[in-house]
Amino acid sequence: MKKKNIKACCVLFAALLVSMAKAQGQEKNDSLVNVAFRTVAKEDLLGAVSTVNVSELLKKSYGTNSLDNLQSFVGGYTGNIWGQAPLILVDGVPRRTSDVRLVEIQSITVLKGASAVVLYGSSAAKGAILITTKRGSIGPLRIDVRGNAGLFVPKAYPKYLDAANYMTLYNEALTNDGIATAGAGYSQDDINNTRAGNNPFRYPDIDFFSSDYLKKTYYRSDVTTEVSGGNEFARYYTNIGLTSNNSLVNYGEQKKNKDFAFNVRGNVDMNLSKWLTASVNAVANLNDNYAGRGDFWGASSTITPNFNRFSPLIPISLLDPNNAALQTIVKNSNHIIDGQYLLGGQSTNPTNVFSDMLAAGYIKTRSRSFLYNLNARADLGSLIKGLSFSTGTSMDYTSLYSEAYQLPYATYRPTWSTVNGRDIITALERFGEDRNSTSEFVGRSTYTQTMSFRSQFDYGRTFAQDHNVTATLLGWWYKTQFSSDIDNEGGSDYQPVKNTNLGFQAGYNYRRKYYLDFSGALVHSAKLPPGKRDALSPTITLGWRISDENFLKNKVSFLDNLKITSSYASINQDLDITGYRANNTAEPVDHYLYQGYYSNTATFGGYYQWRDNVAGGRTTLSGQAANPDLTFVKRNEFRVGLDGSLFKNLITLDVNYFSQTTDGLLARGLTIYPSYFSGSGDFRPWINFNKEKRSGVDFAVNLNKKIGQVQYSLGVTGMFYNSKILRRDETPAESYLARTGGPLDANYGYVSEGFFQSQAEIDSYARQTFGTVKPGDIKYKDINGDGLIDSRDQTDLGHTGFAASPFNYGLNLTVKWKRLTLFALGSGNVGSVAFKNSSYYWAGGTSKYSEVVLGRWTEANKNSATYPRLTTNSTNNFRNSTFWMYKTNRFNLNRVQFTYDFNEEIFKKSFVHGLSVYVQGDNLLVLSKERELMETNIGSAPQTRFFNLGVRTSF
Repeated sequence: MKKKNIKACCVLFAALLVSMAKAQGQEKNDSLVNVAFRTVAKEDLLGAVSTVNVSELLKKSYGTNSLDNLQSFVGGYTGNIWGQAPLILVDGVPRRTSDVRLVEIQSITVLKGASAVVLYGSSAAKGAILITTKRGSIGPLRIDVRGNAGLFVPKAYPKYLDAANYMTLYNEALTNDGIATAGAGYSQDDINNTRAGNNPFRYPDIDFFSSDYLKKTYYRSDVTTEVSGGNEFARYYTNIGLTSNNSLVNYGEQKKNKDFAFNVRGNVDMNLSKWLTASVNAVANLNDNYAGRGDFWGASSTITPNFNRFSPLIPISLLDPNNAALQTIVKNSNHIIDGQYLLGGQSTNPTNVFSDMLAAGYIKTRSRSFLYNLNARADLGSLIKGLSFSTGTSMDYTSLYSEAYQLPYATYRPTWSTVNGRDIITALERFGEDRNSTSEFVGRSTYTQTMSFRSQFDYGRTFAQDHNVTATLLGWWYKTQFSSDIDNEGGSDYQPVKNTNLGFQAGYNYRRKYYLDFSGALVHSAKLPPGKRDALSPTITLGWRISDENFLKNKVSFLDNLKITSSYASINQDLDITGYRANNTAEPVDHYLYQGYYSNTATFGGYYQWRDNVAGGRTTLSGQAANPDLTFVKRNEFRVGLDGSLFKNLITLDVNYFSQTTDGLLARGLTIYPSYFSGSGDFRPWINFNKEKRSGVDFAVNLNKKIGQVQYSLGVTGMFYNSKILRRDETPAESYLARTGGPLDANYGYVSEGFFQSQAEIDSYARQTFGTVKPGDIKYKDINGDGLIDSRDQTDLGHTGFAASPFNYGLNLTVKWKRLTLFALGSGNVGSVAFKNSSYYWAGGTSKYSEVVLGRWTEANKNSATYPRLTTNSTNNFRNSTFWMYKTNRFNLNRVQFTYDFNEEIFKKSFVHGLSVYVQGDNLLVLSKERELMETNIGSAPQTRFFNLGVRTSF
């Protein structure tokens, strides 16, 4: 290779922040894909690697989240990788997705296969996502500005009964339970006055979702400015962004709820000499949140519409004007709301969500992140042709703290009387006291620090024009340290997250037709006992471009390219080395599980007695036995992939079959050790015992076509997924309750056989052991035929889909006509089930009633009832069963965007180089039999549609 080509390669690699010299210097930037610690030409990828060009995508699809709708572009990605959290790396450094905005990103690479992630050691054993930010390029100064303004519109609110209907049905529940409504229930006068709307302060009827407390919409806006340019010696890219949004709540201090973010990034690439390049990235993220006190959304699902028999506001105008004591209370109160009301309360609820929102104060949460990484690369071609050395280090620091203002306040319970036909408050009972405060305080603070270091030698060379050789030898280390100070009462340091490994890669391909790659890592873990802390993780991958063989080339006209890959990997990982101590009563831990320990604490200790059991004291008990042979968990994976293009690139496809076994997951040895090893102390150690399997097929197919002036592309992604428990440490009560042999996400519950219609039917049926059973209660199937309905009568009812549904899919569509572009995104899943088991459906005790209870069982409608009888004791009915089960099959229309790009000729004589405007709708539609349920949140802020207007211009 000529010297001038080597120089060109070095400049290219520095600009792209790559760490490996390429054998083919003529490759274009858009053909390179970021993989672990290097870049590879797209045509040379060997399975289970998917990439998205975000910079191009942003021209037709605006988003904010860094992994925005990724499932619509990457087969096998469903918000995670088969239910496993992947390692996120931003510019090669482990970071959070919130540390980078979508507008800063050049590309995203998803590494699913074990052979693709092995160089990252243990920390990426469950997959990795590589986020690469934008870089500057050689050229004049360029400024790009993007502005967006949009509205969030709630999709749906829960439908709860009003106060009169709630009280009526609550009385019915008491009657069904044989409890007198007098005292425990509500009088008919109270119900009638409430229904008539008489004196809402004495007979309250609170609708949390009315305009009294909520806006119809709330806004979000952002502005981003990008500045880039440079020459052959230095290139720069700067991104500055401002984001602001408020909230739906329109009451009390929460009217001021707001989020504000400021972000600035600077990426610089430098050619320090002919053989040495360097790059520096620096990021500052500042996020401020203001929130009035009070859990409005949580309270909306728990507080009954009659507000537990009292009003949150007490009108001063209805206080007895002749009662001097009441007037004194008003004069001395610190909280006169709108000049008209005192705060209401009672002994069981001295404070409430509305009084909190009005008087308790606020919390300002500040988050500050400073991220920095430095990389350097030396071309050592003068020593050994094709050799280079690169190194990089980073330090990230994030702090989060709150500046809080909290004010104690008094509430009052009124005594109502009727005088001359008019309701009057004749007495007030006070709860709490009004207190003054003039200063904020630090409520909590958390700190996170991540440091990393990498060094590697890379080798890439072509021999005799046909033999392409690559190699990498690297060392990588990072540590994330956490600390926290809750309520300013002293800090708590947590065990840091660490990764240390050496990596080696060696690859060969002949004419890009036959491929062989060996990659491995020597991993180290401090979680394991001495002598077991190091292990080797090997992988091997083969590739064959079958379309270049004579028996296919020029003989199958529609076949442009077809490559088959196959890999096997055995990765040692410590991510699943986690458990608990102190007989399940302590927080989960992941270090020192190999050590045994004894305890005489109140948390886990014994108690001995003497003197005829009238005296005694604590004794020491074993908490867990030691296991010096505890070792790594293994991910063994076999994979076959097929990628290619057909009909002159009309169709491109990428299909992968995977079979992954995870062996050596931790267990306590229930099936290994005799039962007397636990009880008075626990002598069982943690052992590598459990075993799981995940398998399936993921795919991505793209169709690209142009008809006249219309150009369109359709991408379809998806995954067929299955999981199985191969070995589980368990002692099931019945053989069919064993999880071994079943899927990881099995949903166990009872089989409903309808409602009991009479006491005679209850008496003649198997005895249900979940409390008193009456007509109108759910009847469960006696699975084991023993005449009792208990926990042994559960069965597998279907997939939960927590890892992934049996089938997941995504769609992306682009239609371009002249300067107008239509873009749409969709996703969905099929094959899983869930239960209607939120408080919206399971209304027992004094819970709030939703509209679903209107179909309750009564003697009058026993044959058409859709809900069990009302009861204050719900131990029988409110259990996961087929009665409450529903299919989660759904299709989501995630985004539709129209973009118009103005003709650049319009701005030819101005400083503007380009202008695009777009309108966008997000989260627009859910198609499902259970759409209403899926679009309704219970106890949290509602799901929203987002309608956005944006403009993008270049200078």
